[in-house]
Amino acid sequence: MSKPIIAVTGATGAQGGGLVRAILADPDAPFAVRAITRKPDSDKARALAAAGVEVVRGDSDDVASLSEAFAGAHGAFCLTNFWEHFSGPRETAQGKALAQAAKNAGVKHAVWSTFEDTRLKFPLDDTRMPTLHGVYKVPHFDAKADADATFRELGVPTTFLVTSFYWDNFVAFGMGPKRGPDGKLAIVMPMGNAKLPGIVGGDIGGCAYGVFKRPELIGKTVGVAGEHLTGAEMAAAMSRALGEDIGYTAVPPAVYRSFGFPGADDIGNMFQFKHDYEAEYCAARDVAFSRSLFPGLQNFEQWLAANKALIPLG
Repeated sequence: MSKPIIAVTGATGAQGGGLVRAILADPDAPFAVRAITRKPDSDKARALAAAGVEVVRGDSDDVASLSEAFAGAHGAFCLTNFWEHFSGPRETAQGKALAQAAKNAGVKHAVWSTFEDTRLKFPLDDTRMPTLHGVYKVPHFDAKADADATFRELGVPTTFLVTSFYWDNFVAFGMGPKRGPDGKLAIVMPMGNAKLPGIVGGDIGGCAYGVFKRPELIGKTVGVAGEHLTGAEMAAAMSRALGEDIGYTAVPPAVYRSFGFPGADDIGNMFQFKHDYEAEYCAARDVAFSRSLFPGLQNFEQWLAANKALIPLG
C-alpha cells in the first residue's frame, strides 16, 4: 500500500528542501514526498528526482497549477518567498492561492509557514515605527499574516508554523560581520540586549516534518527556534568559531532602516518588533518543543561549526 504523500512547495529552497531531506532521511517515514517547484528542469530539481523524489511543476501565482500539484496529497507544505519580489500584495495573493489549492485538492493537513501580524502590536497610526507602503509595519510578516484567514475561512485543516531568524542570513543575506574603520569585525543589529530566536533554514523543514506526524497540531499555531541568543552572545560564538574577535554593534532601529539596502526599512522594523516584544516573541518559539518536533535541531554553535567557512568577512 502506497504511503500518503506530502506535497512540498519551495522544495528546492531552505525550508522546503529541509522537509524533503527529513522525509528522505527517515527509514521509517510514514509519508512519501512530492517536490513542487516552478522549475522542474533546474539542477536542484533534477537532483531531487535523481534521489527518487517525485518532482512536479507548481507556481504560487497560479491556483490551477498548485491544485494539480496538490492533487492526491495527504498533506501540503505551503510556503511563499517575499524576498523574490518584495511585494506585500503578491505575497498575500500567493498565500491565498496556496490555501485555495489545498482546499481544491482536499488535503488533510496543510502546514503554512507564516509570521505574526505586527500591526496587532504596532497599529498603522503608531508613531513608534514607520508605516510602510501605507498598509504594513513589517511587510514580510504582515503580508503572510494577511493570508492566514483564508486557510481558516476555507476550512483547510492547517497548522500555522511561525518561524525564526535564519542564521543562514549571516552567509547569504549580507548580515555577516563587517569591518569598521578601526579594522575590527562586528555584526550590526538593532536588538539592544534582547534575545533573538534563530534557526537553520533547513531545520524549519525538519520541524515541519514533525508537525505532519502530529495531526493533533491541526488548528494550532506552532513556533520554532534552535536557540535564543543576544547579539553579544552570537558575536562571542562567532569569535570562537572563526578565531577572530567579532564585536556586536547595537544601533537604533531608525539607523538600521537608513542603511539603504533593499528591504532595510522592513528588516529594521522587524528587529524593532522582536526587540520591543522580546518576551512574547521568544515565548512563542520554544526550543525544547521545537526539538521534540525535530530531534536533529541545531543550535548556533553547531551551525557555525558546519558553516563558518561560508561566512563572508566584509
